Amino acid sequence: MKKEDKSQVVSEMAEKLANCQAAFLADYRGLTVEQVNQLRGELRKVGVEYRVVKNTLLRLAAKGTNAECLDEYLQGPNAIALAENDPVGPAKVLTEFAKANKAFELRAAQLNGKLLRLDEVQALAELPSKEVLLGKMLGSLNAPVTNFVGVLAAVPRSFVQVLAAIQQQKEA
Repeated sequence: MKKEDKSQVVSEMAEKLANCQAAFLADYRGLTVEQVNQLRGELRKVGVEYRVVKNTLLRLAAKGTNAECLDEYLQGPNAIALAENDPVGPAKVLTEFAKANKAFELRAAQLNGKLLRLDEVQALAELPSKEVLLGKMLGSLNAPVTNFVGVLAAVPRSFVQVLAAIQQQKEA
């Protein structure tokens, strides 16, 4: 690889690392091309870029970004998955893929500059997605209003039922 190409890769990765919310490092040795393409496709569905970058170039690109905490794990062949928005989706995809493929091993992750251990990545993968959490929050916000409308509607309904009962009593 020429020096110009290397500097282009470093600047491109530095920009992506600066913009990403989470980054996941994994050892991909032992995977077939078909398995790697399958993983890339699944990660692409959740808006994540997955690529293999030389450790020295990644180390240079990570300087001054949140991903600098991954420096100690940049040994041996590594692939990196970069999540710009929701870190839960890629965590789920990567942990499920690691369970299904024993050759694939998650090494470490960073979330907003904080280094995550493997058990923390597992806990992140078990969280509901951002959309589900937003839906639950909106449901919780909507519940008091819905209950209040139900209470207000019960007063006239009860009054009408009392009047109907009085009418039936007078007719009898």
